[in-house]
Amino acid sequence: MRLGIFGGTFDPVHYGHLLLAECCREQCRLDQVRFLPAAVPPHKQDRALTPAPHRIEMLQLALAGHPQFVIDRFEIDRGGVNYTVDSLRHLRAEQPEAELFLLVGADMLVDLPNWHQADQVCTLATVVAVRRPGVAEPEGLCGAGLVGPEQHVRFAHLWVAMPVIGISSTEIRQRVKAGRSIRYLTPRAVEKYIEAHGLYR
Repeated sequence: MRLGIFGGTFDPVHYGHLLLAECCREQCRLDQVRFLPAAVPPHKQDRALTPAPHRIEMLQLALAGHPQFVIDRFEIDRGGVNYTVDSLRHLRAEQPEAELFLLVGADMLVDLPNWHQADQVCTLATVVAVRRPGVAEPEGLCGAGLVGPEQHVRFAHLWVAMPVIGISSTEIRQRVKAGRSIRYLTPRAVEKYIEAHGLYR
């Protein structure tokens, strides 16, 4: 099985997330994409997240009808700060026969050598970087590896092309707080859920 791993806060999930996952699924011939909502992301410990049950419910609404998109609750159920390497080790132990693909934005790729146990991350999974039109390949990146300030991480990676779609969870939260429309930024079911539960106000 070719298994894509897509981590994030998904606070809230939006069409940019869904399009990224679908582009990776199709171009990398993935059998399944697992959305891995974070409990406490290492780089966002100073921001209060929407409670996990709400974020998971919105994901369920957004992914409904796509059998190859599933939610993995590992980090939520484990709680606390989770590192990508821990989740990949869990998945490797759970499905030792699966080929793992870690889905990331091209902007995150340049910081990869600074991730916790980056060498192990790159050993456990093939990194799939989503390149947005107009965004150049990060400097220092070549087919074999990426040079960071303190280490040289060598890894296999794939590039995936994705149409321009300028949507962010931050923008959606800000628009809701300001009383502005979020129609067509996130699935209608997610929009109605946010409204019904008074999120982001």
